[in-house]
Amino acid sequence: MRIYPIETGNFKLDGGAMFGVVPKSLWNRTNPADGNNMIDIAARSLLIEDHNQLTLIDTGMGNKQSDKFFSYYYRWGDHSLDKSLKKLGFHRDDITDVFLTHLHFDHCGGCIQWNKDRTGYEPSFKNAVYWTNKRHWEWAIKPNDREKASFLKENLLPMEESGQLQFVRHDKSKFTSRSEFGFGILFVDGHTEKQMIPHIKYKDKILIFTADLIPTVGHIPLPYVMGYDTRPLLTLKEKKSVLETAAEMGYYLFFEHDAHNEICTLRSTEKGIRLDKIYRFDEVFD
Repeated sequence: MRIYPIETGNFKLDGGAMFGVVPKSLWNRTNPADGNNMIDIAARSLLIEDHNQLTLIDTGMGNKQSDKFFSYYYRWGDHSLDKSLKKLGFHRDDITDVFLTHLHFDHCGGCIQWNKDRTGYEPSFKNAVYWTNKRHWEWAIKPNDREKASFLKENLLPMEESGQLQFVRHDKSKFTSRSEFGFGILFVDGHTEKQMIPHIKYKDKILIFTADLIPTVGHIPLPYVMGYDTRPLLTLKEKKSVLETAAEMGYYLFFEHDAHNEICTLRSTEKGIRLDKIYRFDEVFD
């Protein structure tokens, strides 16, 4: 097995929305805002090469939305999914599986693209199976008013119509080990219904793909919960469990949304679990 971080593109989000009830005077220390109160955000995926299987975890927001749509997110930098794949010697047609932590547009928008004459949509990964879970899928295609702007029908319906959509099994146990991917999955419900958090064993270490459970290093303290979360008190409980386990077991956190920090470890302190050390991916898994 080999794993590669994939940068799909950077953007910005409102700092207040990203940190909920936490005052700007606190979160601005770790995630400094610009003059518009926007903070830097990444869309960082993982690519897992395992024998004949090439699995991409999340895809970023893609490029099919309108200029008006993208103007809300202040995209910056020159990263793209295709550039990142090409740098590693891969093409999107090589992808066999796309594992989606959840179906908000900044995590799954890259799954679907315009067709050649821009009359409709088609899968961006023509040879891949798209994986979500049934509970989350049903939540996404009949969205509540709070999340409706994040679950876009042009991202979801073409996925189903393509015949490439499949569902990960969800049982009552805390972790589900999936032979399809070779990693464990933790189901969490604070951010959205049945978000899936991969736990990957790689080179004798455990890597947790934090998705939107812990978006950035700045979100490690328990009360630092996004305003986007549908059930913030549940997020607190879920975060606490993951952070305590990771600190105790020496797990590594991989950040999807931290534009400046890829990986970190944790330590226990009198004030709770805190950041220990920050690493680049290649410093840990060279």
